[in-house]
Amino acid sequence: MKISEYTAFDALGLAELVRRREVTPAELMDTASAAIEQVNPALNAVIASLRDDAERSLRAGLPDGPFTGVPYLVKDLGLLVAGTPTGMGSRLFQGVVSPADDELMTRFRRAGLVALGKTNTPELGLNVVTEPVAHGPTRNPWRPDRTPGGSSGGAAAAVAARMVPMAHGNDVAGSIRIPSSCCGLFGLKPSRGRIPTGPVEGEVLLGMAADHALTRSVRDSAALLDAIAGPDAGAPYFAPPPARPFLKEARTPPGRLRIALIEAAWSGAPVHDECKRAARRAAALCEELGHEVAPARLEIDWERVRFAFRMLLSYQAHLLDRVCPALGLAPGRDTLEVATLAMAEAGRRMSAVDLHEVIVARDLITRQVGQFFTRFDAVLTPTLATPPIPPGTLDANDPALDVETWLDRCFVFAAFTPLFNVTGTPAMSVPLHMTADGLPVGVQFAGRYADEATLLRLAGQLEQAAPWAGRRPGICAA
Repeated sequence: MKISEYTAFDALGLAELVRRREVTPAELMDTASAAIEQVNPALNAVIASLRDDAERSLRAGLPDGPFTGVPYLVKDLGLLVAGTPTGMGSRLFQGVVSPADDELMTRFRRAGLVALGKTNTPELGLNVVTEPVAHGPTRNPWRPDRTPGGSSGGAAAAVAARMVPMAHGNDVAGSIRIPSSCCGLFGLKPSRGRIPTGPVEGEVLLGMAADHALTRSVRDSAALLDAIAGPDAGAPYFAPPPARPFLKEARTPPGRLRIALIEAAWSGAPVHDECKRAARRAAALCEELGHEVAPARLEIDWERVRFAFRMLLSYQAHLLDRVCPALGLAPGRDTLEVATLAMAEAGRRMSAVDLHEVIVARDLITRQVGQFFTRFDAVLTPTLATPPIPPGTLDANDPALDVETWLDRCFVFAAFTPLFNVTGTPAMSVPLHMTADGLPVGVQFAGRYADEATLLRLAGQLEQAAPWAGRRPGICAA
């Protein structure tokens, strides 16, 4: 199969070719590998090969799933793949090898996906761009002088450049939606408890983190959600199961929705005119499609949102002080970035009362947003406060960095996404806008808890009304 033919299909399209025996999984693996070799040197999106693992899977025989034979990439953070290092974007963890797949990787395999490599991520996912010291920066295929976002920046660059049709990502403050906006992709963060986190953890970062994928098509995202959603054994809680398959929802008209339009950032951060323009154009399109769009205010105490993210600090202290010694690792300035060390130090100063207040803040915000969704079916905002920024703007290894300054810098860029991690509600970035100088700008829609169905119906309708699949960045497999 030629690369030019391969890149014309989304993941479900490639799976259909395999089902019809028009192409074999081995041929897709070879074509995807060639696509990666062709464009990855210019982007630095894929930082490790899983080719040996992929070949073993093919020899053993792939399961009959919705994506049988489809090439895939996994983020080098938060996902365990048997026999391979999980470096988490850090020099410290490069030699830590997982003895087994975690539950999510098991489900990716069960869906028939063939993982070919691992994608770049900032150290421990603690940045909203992808520029780790361990592997160097990933570049945006639309404009190499701009970031692809983070923390799933390697995944976004790889999918946008058509190395693979979709790739794994996870999201604790927007890390699926941010790079989706920067790279012109569809990115859905599922509800809290929708995707399994076992067997190592019951919930990740107080439930503010969620795994899923970055895709070019809405239907791929929906079909993958069908394949991986649902509780695993021993899950402490889980989202209510959907009434119908998510793929069917993505093909179903949404009816008339009441959508709240919010252009101002809750933090008071300035919002770029292009991002406002993207939201307004999306609002106008929604109105053309028959929806009611109303400018609204969601009164949120931003300091409370910001405080909820102090759970990151306690987690870093736990990781460095408890997990690292158990693994025989010695954290230090030669193996960790300044932001990571600063967060861990601040986390050591947190008390049990502080952590309890973090949980209280999370739950108060969740109640408040839940009340807002009794009046609206969805909220529409810009995904980000600015178009993609130049590399180096957010340097996590700046020697003068302190925690409070670091959090504020990240939340100036990612001003709209973190709220919906605190609440655990589903949210998606939809690639509806391009700037005059050729940069993607996404718009974010958020919905009620466990109501991915409404978002996917709306996304399917928007994709049909304003298709984006034909757009190709300047750096693209061909």
